[in-house]
Amino acid sequence: MSTVLIDIPIHPPSLERLRAIKGVHVHLVEKPEERRRALPPELLQDVEILMCTFPPENFADLQRLRWLQITSSGYSQLFNLGLVERGIRAANGRGTFDIPIAEWNVAMMVNLVRNLRQMIRNQDTGVWDRSAQFQREIRNLTVGIWGYGGLGRATARLAKAMGMQVRVMSREGVKPARNVYCTPNTGDPEGILPDRVYLAGSEREFLGELDFLILAMPLTPATEGMIGEKELRSLPPSAFLLNPSRGLLVREPDLLQALREGWIAGAALDTHYRYPTLPDDPIWKLPNVICTPHISGSSLSPHFLTRAWAILIENVQRDLAGSPLLNELTTDQLLGR
Repeated sequence: MSTVLIDIPIHPPSLERLRAIKGVHVHLVEKPEERRRALPPELLQDVEILMCTFPPENFADLQRLRWLQITSSGYSQLFNLGLVERGIRAANGRGTFDIPIAEWNVAMMVNLVRNLRQMIRNQDTGVWDRSAQFQREIRNLTVGIWGYGGLGRATARLAKAMGMQVRVMSREGVKPARNVYCTPNTGDPEGILPDRVYLAGSEREFLGELDFLILAMPLTPATEGMIGEKELRSLPPSAFLLNPSRGLLVREPDLLQALREGWIAGAALDTHYRYPTLPDDPIWKLPNVICTPHISGSSLSPHFLTRAWAILIENVQRDLAGSPLLNELTTDQLLGR
């Protein structure tokens, strides 16, 4: 009998499905929360499988834990827990937010290239301006996707449908995605959509001819601050940066300077350096930036629970069958490499 502890909101049909699986005993955290805090030790003592967004502060009390499932695609909350040393496996929520974030990417590309921010300012001040700058198209423009996980693949599919050229930067190249959660009829499971793929060492060539750069990689010690002055200056001055992944992927002083001095044309930012972003933060005042409050994909998305629970149920069934888990993180990923 495998004991599963659930520390996310209940999705009643999925809970019923999970409880119907033979060999599974389900416990629920009475008041699930999307933050780290201690849980009653007696609740943790027999748990073999944990479903959560953030592991509890008293993680060491999970003496029988075999694997854990998190709801987010990012997994920095798993660093420094000693998972590798304890032989605990982990899987993330890759695929849960691919669709809404990919749609945010497309919306931001259209809004940036048509300068929606200025049109709204014109509306607010009663200015009638039908300039050509508000009538550009994204068809035939080139989007560069840095990282080609589920988010990158979902974005590539939409971009190709809109007639864009898709280029990808991936340190391991582009391969078929196996044992990864993907909503049916979305993404690029076979890895066939990019027009060009660049490997590590080709960053300047990758960046040099882009109209849009989309960051689609997780935040790890290896990726923190990876976009700085050199990378931003390698983009054409007409290019836009989109960051729906993590704010700290980009060095903040370099980004502000790039936007103020015209190294790039503008940016759409859904992830930030401070939460919440305070009213006096300089990013709010930049006329060439669209800021959204981390809403491209979140636990408030209407399909979040359905997809998060679907991953858990599939992984419980795979675990019982001795099969690989969906979205299982590698040793290097768990060590932040």
